Amino acid sequence: MGYFLYPLGAMLLWAGNVIVSKLSATAIAPSAITFYRLVLALAVMTPFVIRPLARNWVHIRPQLAKLGFLGFLSMSFYQSLSYLAAHSTTATNMAIVTALAPLLTLLWSVVLLREPPTLGMLVGGLLSLAGLVYLIGQGHPSQLLDGGVHLGDVLMLIASASYGLYSVLLRRWHVAVPPAQSTYVQAWAALVTMIPMLVLVPAGQAQLNTATMPLVLYAGLGASILLPILWIQGIRHLGPNRCSMFINVLPVMTAAIAVVLLGERLHTFHLIGGGVALAGVFVAQRWQRPLPGFGTAPEAA
Repeated sequence: MGYFLYPLGAMLLWAGNVIVSKLSATAIAPSAITFYRLVLALAVMTPFVIRPLARNWVHIRPQLAKLGFLGFLSMSFYQSLSYLAAHSTTATNMAIVTALAPLLTLLWSVVLLREPPTLGMLVGGLLSLAGLVYLIGQGHPSQLLDGGVHLGDVLMLIASASYGLYSVLLRRWHVAVPPAQSTYVQAWAALVTMIPMLVLVPAGQAQLNTATMPLVLYAGLGASILLPILWIQGIRHLGPNRCSMFINVLPVMTAAIAVVLLGERLHTFHLIGGGVALAGVFVAQRWQRPLPGFGTAPEAA
């Protein structure tokens, strides 16, 4: 029973990171906090990883291009978009859209891994789409035709799709590098891609001060180091299928924290739209019967 604390702890840290993203929207530029969190994470990891990495360099070097792209997707592109999305959507919406990542991962698996689509993907995808439209339309989907979609929700959907692509490429490429060394190399690659973005940030939006330092500390230590450790431990003891179900509690945790710390209001459309969207994710993951004419069902993602 105690093993469930690993993914639960990871989701709690992830919810905190969504809150940090929202708090950072008015305090520091997205590319700046992404850059600083990477610098902090690398500074903490270097004493523990650098020697094993040097000994294993002959095996790592051929994988640098793949690790570099993975680092860009998960630590640079995804994080920057999530911070940018916080400018124009709520923390609760961000968490709900983020929780669609498992469904998007399944869709990427069909495209890149040639896994046959299932009835669960079809039904779950339609459910999640309906829930998302209801959520973004704040209970009145027809409003989307008049007022359009919030930019922040679109950015979070793109960010979640990039994380789904990251997950699928991890499976497709089978990079045979220890997790800590893989994360370390990916973080360096992400840091390099963030340098030109940081140069473009006005000086006043990239400063470290009493308001931004706690945000960077949480993002660099809690979200970048402790969260992956807990998640990996959860997968090790419970398996990826059971752990993926815990992503469904991310919106609940985030909404609870957002109500207390950010003063966000929880509306009926959050409960209905978010609930339907997450139900779609659950159906997609659990209903593995293949669509007619597409062969056997894939292994559970």
